[in-house]
Amino acid sequence: MPKLRVLIVDDSVVIRRLVSDIITADPDLEVAGVAANGRIALDRIPQVNPDIITLDVEMPEMDGVAAVKELRKKHTRLPVIMFSTLTERGAVTTMDALAAGASDYVTKPANVGSAIAGMARVRDDLIPKIKALCGLRSFEHRVPSSALAHPSKPRIQSASGRIEVLAIGVSTGGPSALAELLPEIPGDFPVPIVIVQHMPPVFTRLLADRLNANSQIFVRESSAGEDITAGGAWIAPGDHHMILEKSAGGARIRLNQEPAENSCRPAVDPLFRSVVQIYGAATLGVILTGMGRDGLKGCEKIAEVGGQILAQDEASSVVWGMPGFVARAGLADKILPLSQIAGEITRRAWSGRVRSPMAKSPMGTHGYLGR
Repeated sequence: MPKLRVLIVDDSVVIRRLVSDIITADPDLEVAGVAANGRIALDRIPQVNPDIITLDVEMPEMDGVAAVKELRKKHTRLPVIMFSTLTERGAVTTMDALAAGASDYVTKPANVGSAIAGMARVRDDLIPKIKALCGLRSFEHRVPSSALAHPSKPRIQSASGRIEVLAIGVSTGGPSALAELLPEIPGDFPVPIVIVQHMPPVFTRLLADRLNANSQIFVRESSAGEDITAGGAWIAPGDHHMILEKSAGGARIRLNQEPAENSCRPAVDPLFRSVVQIYGAATLGVILTGMGRDGLKGCEKIAEVGGQILAQDEASSVVWGMPGFVARAGLADKILPLSQIAGEITRRAWSGRVRSPMAKSPMGTHGYLGR
């Protein structure tokens, strides 16, 4: 099999060398070329014919966001991974790049202790993303076949079909997927929504703010102790697992920094487990685009109690890892393109309820004081 060709774009000689060494050390990859800014990279694409591009967000002459916008005019499907910093400015620029069409991002190492540790961290983050975005699944073959088995307990079907909570798990390609899905959720949505998007601190807050500005429901980064209510969506903050616990009003949010699960914190599985403990069969779980298998075990728990599960289809996913594992395990009630998921969610949420033509959530688009 031919090696995947990577074009490395960064104004820093040190970063170009670091990424080049990481790429060269992997037997499935090779460096197609390097460029010091976005303008040079655009000229080099037809010369070196890369399979994927790593692109710094901040560069002279043409930065990463401008480069993505120009690149997408001619190369609509060429995967692009942004290199960002764990700063407010870096997060804002990265979110702009994702909105412009970038596929994913990797954060540059900071406070890791040594160059070797920094290189290892970038390698562990970057290489799987390159292979996943290019459709090379060899790194997933190490996953035990048991991960694709049906749940150990038989599937129970809920008697009423009524749901009381919507739990969403998403990773690679998630910001764009959520930006398409959440604005289609009506302002009178009758149940609370809790979301895990694999992202670091600062990024999750900015994501929530952007989604909030374009949605009929309110969307926010969650805080410990908040009660969840209909008409709103809560996104787990970076570097914290988000779980639910019972409260007088139904359920409230609890955050923790317990060990990562599936190499992620926040992770989908802890949230889904906690949701099942409170809502049981009245849970609707949705798994959207993302690499890896986070959410698989959580969906098994939902299936065991008779809850409902939707998974995004392969054609509309940036990476069909998370939803693919759930689909292949036979856990999904429906496997749908992203464009149909909001409608299916809304239909299921209102099943068994009387919907007034004039119904509107008191905490909808402009009614939430925490905006």
